[in-house]
Amino acid sequence: MPNLFPRQSCNLNVLTCKVWTAKFFVFCIIFTFIIGCFLAISPITLDDCRCPSQSYEKTTEPHHKRRIYDEKLEAQSAHKLAVLVPYRDRFEELLTFAPYIHEFLNNQKISHHIYVLNQVDHYRFNRASLINVGFHIAREECDYIAMHDVDLLPLNPQLHYSYPDTGPFHIASPDLHPRYHYPTFVGGILLIKREHFEDVNGMSNKYWGWGLEDDEFYVRLKEAGLNVTRPVNITTGTENTFRHTHDRTYRKRDMTKCFNQRDVTRRRDRQTGLADVVYKLTNIYELQIDRAPVTVVNIELSCDKKLTPWCDCGDTGGKKQSNATSTHKSKQ
Repeated sequence: MPNLFPRQSCNLNVLTCKVWTAKFFVFCIIFTFIIGCFLAISPITLDDCRCPSQSYEKTTEPHHKRRIYDEKLEAQSAHKLAVLVPYRDRFEELLTFAPYIHEFLNNQKISHHIYVLNQVDHYRFNRASLINVGFHIAREECDYIAMHDVDLLPLNPQLHYSYPDTGPFHIASPDLHPRYHYPTFVGGILLIKREHFEDVNGMSNKYWGWGLEDDEFYVRLKEAGLNVTRPVNITTGTENTFRHTHDRTYRKRDMTKCFNQRDVTRRRDRQTGLADVVYKLTNIYELQIDRAPVTVVNIELSCDKKLTPWCDCGDTGGKKQSNATSTHKSKQ
């Protein structure tokens, strides 16, 4: 049947297309507006970030490069101090030490950071090796270090932790320390410049167990021509210059001697030191202890049992030696 209204039909089709096109654009505008509003009010969560994890394996290079010092002191202190604290199972003492020493150093306007060097392997405690590891970690961010026992707190503000320009500075002087008074003692708290610690190749790695590593370090300093200075004109004495928080009954010293440990550790170590300490970092934590910023470094030391079998006196064949013949140093 022929179309009796061809022009009117064409006009109706065009009108219909225009109506649907207008509806489509309105729908797009409304949809875009709804999506934009949803994105604007939606929170961004940490689950949206996929960041690569960091592995802390042994390396000869520094392990982390970030700003670590108290920013408030940056304009007041030209030097940077790394407080290296060898540590194992001393949680109560650490809770006291960290906020105390942080406030003590802030009062002296010393730009500093505290490193807790936590030994997590199964070997006997090795204070000297932990200090060597701590130095590797902090060396690019500091220009001097404090080798600092966690159980020794300075009470007298006259004890200054400032940069030791003239050479190693022994804060825990035998004239002031509550327990150890022999003239060659350099333990407890010792400040030393970065370059001087490197000059003597750090500390010996042979001292597993407790004691004598600081005596060997004193010999290294003397052979290098480095004179150890100590505080002068201090108004306090051995009873009130430091607080020694170590509980000798609850935390017994590991003074066991096995294999040929006694003979070897009485001599100057010319084999080991800063350059060859072997270790692995398992974790590094940044935390605060009562508002004191602290870096806790979990460290697994490695032991060459051909060189120092006494790193584990529990090994078969480790014949223990009596301490009765020890006359030079009997810390308890």
